[in-house]
Amino acid sequence: MGEAIGQILSYGVAVALSPFPVIGMVLMLATPRARANGPALLLGWVTGLALVGTVVLLASGGAGPSEQGQPAAWVSALDLALGVLLLWVAVTYWRGRPRGDDEVALPKWMRTVDSFTPVKAGALGAALSALNPKNLLLVIAAAAAITRTDTSAGAQAAALAVFVVIGALGTAAPLVLYFVLRERSRRILDGLKLWMERNNSVITAVVCLLMAAKLMGDAITDLSS
Repeated sequence: MGEAIGQILSYGVAVALSPFPVIGMVLMLATPRARANGPALLLGWVTGLALVGTVVLLASGGAGPSEQGQPAAWVSALDLALGVLLLWVAVTYWRGRPRGDDEVALPKWMRTVDSFTPVKAGALGAALSALNPKNLLLVIAAAAAITRTDTSAGAQAAALAVFVVIGALGTAAPLVLYFVLRERSRRILDGLKLWMERNNSVITAVVCLLMAAKLMGDAITDLSS
């Protein structure tokens, strides 16, 4: 199980650094329904990560390393494909980053969070984790990395749980600050939101580039062995 957990640590951190759910959480915490919508958003985020990861693990059929100790060929091919896609996402976000005093383009849902119910907040969290291209690719990559290890189904499930917990840390951080510091958290959260709004594209581009390099490097090494 230790090997499986080691495989997913970097992916979990990459998911945790997703700016939009953090921005969304900060916005939720500024609404009258903050105490309900904040936890609902986090629950939706966790559910989306767990659902996609579980589907990939089940679809893999428990495929592990070959008799020579190398990952199954399809896993390496999947890593290579995911690496190329993440590289494309990185280039897209980098090219779309704001320059100078350019206004930052934000999703329309961010302007309507005041009207969100807990159900809608939870659905948003699930969509951000399971449908956002960058996060979807990273969750698939993490689950595929778990299948590379010769571990039991229970150990793979535990590794996926660790990945989900790590991936939820970024979104959970504003919620923890809100409940611990109460009104004193407002200045910290507002500053975090503004910084992430401005640097969303750069953060996403760098994270995707690093993960693309890791995936493509591992895949090329495995396929050439």
